[in-house]
Amino acid sequence: ASEKELISGGSDKQLILWEWKDTLVKSIPLKGHTEAVFAVDAVYQSDEPDLNLLIASAASDSTVRIWSRHGSEAKCIEILQFGNGFVMDVCLSFLPGSDVPILACGGDDCKISLFIQQNGQFQKTLILPGHEDWIRGVEWAVCGEDLFLASCAQDCLIRIWKLCAKLKELPETEDDSIKLKENVFTVKDADTSYAVSLESVLAGHENWVYAVHWQPSFSKDGSMQQPMRILSASMDKTVIIWEPDKESGVWLEQASVRVGEVGGNTLGFFDCQFSPDGSMIIAHAFHGALHLWKQATVNQKEWTPEVVISGHFNSVEDVKWDPEGEFIISVGSDQTTRLFAPWKRKEETEVTWHEIARPQVHGYDLRCLAMIGRFQFVSGADEKVLRVFRAPKNFIENFSNITGIPMEKLCSHQSSDLPEGATVPALGLSNKAVFEGDMAIQPDEDEESFNTISNQYPEIYFQPLILTEPPPEDHLLQNTLWPEIQKLYGHGYEIFCVACNNSNTVIASACKASKKEHAAIILWSTNSWKKLQSLSFHNLTVTQLAFSPDDSFLLAVSRDRNWSLWRKQDSSESGPVFTCCAYTDKNTAVHSRIIWSCDWTPDSKYFITGSRDKKVIVWGQCDLSVITEGDELDSIKPCSTVLDAGDSVTAVGISRVLTPDGRYIVAVGLEKGKIILYTWKQSGKEPALTDWTTSVEIDNSQSHALAVKRLCWRHHAGRAGHNDDNSSKWLQLASCGADHCVKVFNVNRFAL
Repeated sequence: ASEKELISGGSDKQLILWEWKDTLVKSIPLKGHTEAVFAVDAVYQSDEPDLNLLIASAASDSTVRIWSRHGSEAKCIEILQFGNGFVMDVCLSFLPGSDVPILACGGDDCKISLFIQQNGQFQKTLILPGHEDWIRGVEWAVCGEDLFLASCAQDCLIRIWKLCAKLKELPETEDDSIKLKENVFTVKDADTSYAVSLESVLAGHENWVYAVHWQPSFSKDGSMQQPMRILSASMDKTVIIWEPDKESGVWLEQASVRVGEVGGNTLGFFDCQFSPDGSMIIAHAFHGALHLWKQATVNQKEWTPEVVISGHFNSVEDVKWDPEGEFIISVGSDQTTRLFAPWKRKEETEVTWHEIARPQVHGYDLRCLAMIGRFQFVSGADEKVLRVFRAPKNFIENFSNITGIPMEKLCSHQSSDLPEGATVPALGLSNKAVFEGDMAIQPDEDEESFNTISNQYPEIYFQPLILTEPPPEDHLLQNTLWPEIQKLYGHGYEIFCVACNNSNTVIASACKASKKEHAAIILWSTNSWKKLQSLSFHNLTVTQLAFSPDDSFLLAVSRDRNWSLWRKQDSSESGPVFTCCAYTDKNTAVHSRIIWSCDWTPDSKYFITGSRDKKVIVWGQCDLSVITEGDELDSIKPCSTVLDAGDSVTAVGISRVLTPDGRYIVAVGLEKGKIILYTWKQSGKEPALTDWTTSVEIDNSQSHALAVKRLCWRHHAGRAGHNDDNSSKWLQLASCGADHCVKVFNVNRFAL
């Protein structure tokens, strides 16, 4: 049968039954639980799937609810109360040789409760003790005439139970054979007795076991076959496949496969699943990362990590293109900096984007970043320092392999003295460079040394890898860090925004502030890493900084609802000097709420501001005929009419490439997650509403589900990873949002 339905439960206290018809997805919400739902299961009660679906759900309101779906209508038919206890997992099946539903519940009382439906009500029939800590997972499997139940718990053990129909009792013969204790119960309706016995206890995990799943059954010669294979995921950072020994039938870990063993700063695995044919397994870790393994065709015991999708697991705060437009870097509240690039496979034309490095894994939520040239960036987090990172040699080599860009194009002069990679010392926050001489010699596999504490936490996790495809999660965690080359001290509060000029000589940064003295912008030199200047003007946090493309101006927008413009004067010995040449104040301000975002037009003539008051405004010296040097203050005015975006504007971005008829392309990101593309061109001396045109409203399925945090256009026309001839047709826009997503849009500039 093809799988057309899915049931899910969430922290929104409801279940949703999703139905896939052709291309349409239908959903039925099931409301009733008063707390978060954390386990669901369902079975079809007849061969006609549309007729009857029986659903069980457990929630943190200490109840298990039974739901029934007839046709397109679903309702709650029973509530099982568990007092003060919690049920962690539920699983439904049918008693062998009957259509009587049986429900297994495992919870914090360390016992498995079995419920059997009689006269339309679930009756508690049996309690299976044995586990010594909270039960985290239960799952039934039908195998011929028998029913097997696998359960796992925080006592690090997995138990397998067998339930079978019991024949009419023969009179007891007094023999001395050792017998397993059987729990027997009788079902009134069917007048059959069933026996439950403990089949096996699997010990192999060294920490809580969070999930246990049977390999899915498959159809063979007209009947369903259940493979005797179990997959378990644990906090000890491993996933184990268990199967009974071929000769003795005893479940052994020797007959099993153990994958995982990630070093670094992970917390272990939370859940796992087999693929339908059992040739692949997927697991997800506590940090939301997916791990995928595939069974080798030759040696069945060998499982290799595969390329899998990955991304941030919390709000993504900032995203930037590298100056050449070959990759993007993003930072997020999940305390990571991630680098995404298009993967060019050797023979195929298909280009897909993947995370190919994680330059920074931090201890603070990251807030902002700026590229300093191609393989260097500066990032700011919820701490007072800015940190500067430079790509190691190992990254540049692998980047070349994955994207197909030759090394000669990437590496200039100084590649010989670059470190191989980076590592984070125990209890440290700074990525330390690792040079060729530093790498530890790995002990031989067969040496009994892996149990010593010092070997579990080696000084250096980094191992250089030669990659030809995007790295799996465990390599991303520890082999793709970039060394930190500098810290910049000077701000008094958490860093909020940072920008670098186009000649890569000056960095500007600002921090959270509620007083004028803390709201100053600091300028840093990228040559000496010294503080050049402090620009004091705003009274509250500066929310974004932007250098004009010709580097002659620096623009700042702030929570105090004003912007300030700083002009570059003649450089002194140490570096350029900026002075304030224009600003808005209480009397001249147009925005009435926080200005979230700003950007420049490619010719440095105009800049744009976007605010929570839903307004987007283009500013500049509108009447260029009357300007004389030095009196910009009066001459910078709104050059456009106020564009009402219909929702709070959280991000704006102007493309460096114009439309074929010379209009500026403006992307506007909204708090609800929408992205709208406008074009604008000044037509006459006075701003006119007709100067704006709405070109494209990116539809809801493709835009973000929550606020857009940043929009960033690729500097050149063309698409990263494509050597297409019609490159002048395409522009690429990168966006990031509070919905944990980073997106890259292809925009056809001829269609705007």
